[in-house]
Amino acid sequence: MRRAVVGVMGGGDADPGVCRMARELGSLIAARGWVLLNGGRNTGVMAASARGAKEAGGTVIGVLPDRDASAASPDLDYAIVTGLGDARNVINVLSSDVVIACPGGAGTLSEVALALKSGKPVILLGFDAGPALEPYRTSGQLRSADSPAEAVALAAHLLDHPCF
Repeated sequence: MRRAVVGVMGGGDADPGVCRMARELGSLIAARGWVLLNGGRNTGVMAASARGAKEAGGTVIGVLPDRDASAASPDLDYAIVTGLGDARNVINVLSSDVVIACPGGAGTLSEVALALKSGKPVILLGFDAGPALEPYRTSGQLRSADSPAEAVALAAHLLDHPCF
């Protein structure tokens, strides 16, 4: 049986509180038996979520923007080197069954927008993307969570009841 792939997106320069949240999120994703997919670098939300998943015995895939894996998190099981720069964000979202976005910047927002435009369900963890995305919220494709546990519960529901 195919395991669900949960994309975790977020800032590479995330503050310690966001990194703690991402680490817990990674652990909870692994506990469900899901594969965690992220941007692969050894910084911010990417490093923290990968660490949490690995500590919980999970599988982690990193889709790197670089031409080599020198900046990769040591907690990746699979490092996919693309050389695509920010264009690799398309691979991140299209390879995910559901996307959970932690606080970040323009790169995170681009991943959220790409996921929504591609019909993927998205959960915003600990932040709001503003009124421009309200139609997606109204349709149920975009959800919000205040904690990693709530985000994972929403992801489980969306995976069990796909409607996009």
